[in-house]
Amino acid sequence: MSASTQKLHDLGQSIWLDHINREILMDGTLARYIAEWSVTGLTSNPTIFEHAIAKGHLYDDDIAQLAKRGESAEQIFFALALQDLKSAADLFRPVFDASDGVDGWVSLEVSPLLVNDSAKTIQAAARLHKAAAQPNLFIKIPGTPEGLKAIEESIFNGVPINVTLLFSREHYLAAADAYMRAIERRIAAGLDPEVGSVASLFVSRWDVAVQKDSPPALHNRLGIAIAMRTYKAYRDLLASPRWLALAEAGAKPQRLLWASTGTKDPAARDTLYVEALAAPDTVNTIPEKTLRAFVEHGKVTAVLPADAGNAEALLEAFARVSVIEEALAARLQLKGADAFTASWHALLARITEKSANAQAGA
Repeated sequence: MSASTQKLHDLGQSIWLDHINREILMDGTLARYIAEWSVTGLTSNPTIFEHAIAKGHLYDDDIAQLAKRGESAEQIFFALALQDLKSAADLFRPVFDASDGVDGWVSLEVSPLLVNDSAKTIQAAARLHKAAAQPNLFIKIPGTPEGLKAIEESIFNGVPINVTLLFSREHYLAAADAYMRAIERRIAAGLDPEVGSVASLFVSRWDVAVQKDSPPALHNRLGIAIAMRTYKAYRDLLASPRWLALAEAGAKPQRLLWASTGTKDPAARDTLYVEALAAPDTVNTIPEKTLRAFVEHGKVTAVLPADAGNAEALLEAFARVSVIEEALAARLQLKGADAFTASWHALLARITEKSANAQAGA
């Protein structure tokens, strides 16, 4: 058992792997991460699956068979992704059951092309949730203005949701409000208030965005400051009368999740964000390379302060060099959505290419 990952687990932070491919499912790697490194969940996105399907030939036979049935590239992708994620969900099912549904989740994202269409996102979330038929599978929906409408309606419909592409305290609070509205509506309708959800705050992309425009003393500090500010809002919300009333009715918290926690700056410590974001009642989705580094030499020496620590002072320092976090958060969310769309197109192109090659060789 890894001492560093066990320390986070004992602190009350869940470690989820931000990675999936068929190889780690087939060769026992994911099972070892669960048994030895306290990994208790997994996330995916279009970029992760684009890399997985492009690499090697483990998906080729399934792609060929699905293509022969006349399935579109998008239909083939979701069939492949659900197959992998259902296998992963089975591995995490003991954690899910032991934690009474708090932990042990995997995540599948709706098509990024639906980011500005709440009605189609709601339909896609319901369809994927039904197709997965797994109690511990989240559907990922971006926390954009249109996404928030879909998030509320999907949770009201009983679909567990991972709210993705959040970049600020305000983004988080909007996602939390959508979650609570949905649960309040369920209670009013006499429905079970227990519907799983997490809210995913992206961290390291802040530092990449301002690296060239900020002095060295401020490098790799903005993302953590935003996280500290957001964590305070999360703790304050969990103590609020509105949330306590929902908890009394049987609802479970929408946990705050740290995303984009791999270090992008080669001059910085490769475990920087994992170490800085240690906090109870949160989730950290960690890229495989970063997880391995943390197991090898990671250290947990402090816990994220519930009062935001020096976050506001840091944000004032960034403001003095013309970094306005609200405007940047909006740009980062848009850029993140665009990046997933680009990966989506690359993913479907790869599947189309493999389908054509299979048919040509038939």
